Amino acid sequence: MKKLILPLFLISTMAFGQTNLRPQIDQKASEIESKVIEWRRDIHQNPELGNQEFRTAKKIADHLRSLGIEVKENMAVTGVVGYLKGGKPGPTVALRADMDALPVTERGDLPFKSTVTTVYNGQETGVMHACGHDTHVAILMGVAEILASMKDQLEGNVKFIFQPAEEGINEEGVTTWGAKQLVEEGVMEDVDAIFGLHISAQTEVGTIGYRPGPAQAAVDNLEIIVHGTQAHGASPWSGVDPIVTASQIVTGLQTILSRSVNITQNPAVVTIGAIHGGIRHNIIPEKVEMIGTIRTFGDEQQALVHKRITEIATNIAESAGAKAEVNIQKLYPSTVNDLDLTAKMVPTLEAAAGKDHVRVNPPVTGAEDFSFYQREKPGLFIGLGGMKKGGDPTKTPSHHTPDFYIDESGFILGLRVMSYFVVDYMGMK
Repeated sequence: MKKLILPLFLISTMAFGQTNLRPQIDQKASEIESKVIEWRRDIHQNPELGNQEFRTAKKIADHLRSLGIEVKENMAVTGVVGYLKGGKPGPTVALRADMDALPVTERGDLPFKSTVTTVYNGQETGVMHACGHDTHVAILMGVAEILASMKDQLEGNVKFIFQPAEEGINEEGVTTWGAKQLVEEGVMEDVDAIFGLHISAQTEVGTIGYRPGPAQAAVDNLEIIVHGTQAHGASPWSGVDPIVTASQIVTGLQTILSRSVNITQNPAVVTIGAIHGGIRHNIIPEKVEMIGTIRTFGDEQQALVHKRITEIATNIAESAGAKAEVNIQKLYPSTVNDLDLTAKMVPTLEAAAGKDHVRVNPPVTGAEDFSFYQREKPGLFIGLGGMKKGGDPTKTPSHHTPDFYIDESGFILGLRVMSYFVVDYMGMK
């Protein structure tokens, strides 16, 4: 019997690792919940746009240092990276929170409402945490406090990544993101796995959503310029009409989704958002310019959609005697949750939220620059409920809007699951 019991014990230890630390995590999370809410409210009331998060970064750095965590500042302009060395050897687990706010004027009547204003793209506007990044920062600051309190028991190290500019920065016509810059600066080189969360205003508090594989879309900008031959509107046969050609291209692009993409696996979107051409009612113009957005899931689907856009636009134009110039600018890659890592961490999600409160999400056509980290190392990005209990997601203000609202009672689950990720992953290695 002893020979049988010992292997089973070892298997149990290997499978569940440091789950014995969960009660400590739960207790500490309860103790600091009110502090996390205070941090979030302070950050919400003092929002800063991408690469301008100076006050937020200082608040984070001061807090991490007070916990004895090694701190690097000014990463990717305003980013803060903390490094906690555990008491025992093991992997390095990274946790990420984004810090930037949006050029949105807050309309609610919260006591900690933002009244900050700025000039953005030449227009005066308010500044608001209208996507929940203030929540992400406050939760990760809390997780840092929890894990620092048990660092001697950790079988590995933790890297806390507080990232600027998730919403993107456009300088001199070049768009970049904080995650991309941090990767280029080597933030992922010593990391074994990375975890992140995003608060969701349309998901009830106490709920966690995840999706194995492609979870959020890649985003690309599309520009098509149709060159024709200018003519009098009364004699269209004397020229080549780029307006008619552009109209046919717009219609043709929709066949990509209906005839080229296997939408039973993942959706795709090709949207033309603006068409510009012509100046007078009786002049057929020389050219028409179209701009739009492309959303795809995974590299193969992205390559297919790009190929079909180019083929359809150029061939329709050629058939009309015109010429189409297609320019596609890749922005975010698709957010792809590592299949093996996701499968291993599902029990962690269920332990944190309860099995009945964990769900598999459908693909989201929005995008996240967390995808840049996942290109380097295995990563898992989850959704955390932030809608009040019993709320109607169809009537709840969405992200990036003036009435965006988050129920703070969901923060404690964020503290627990992010801390669980660390100790559970360490126990698996």
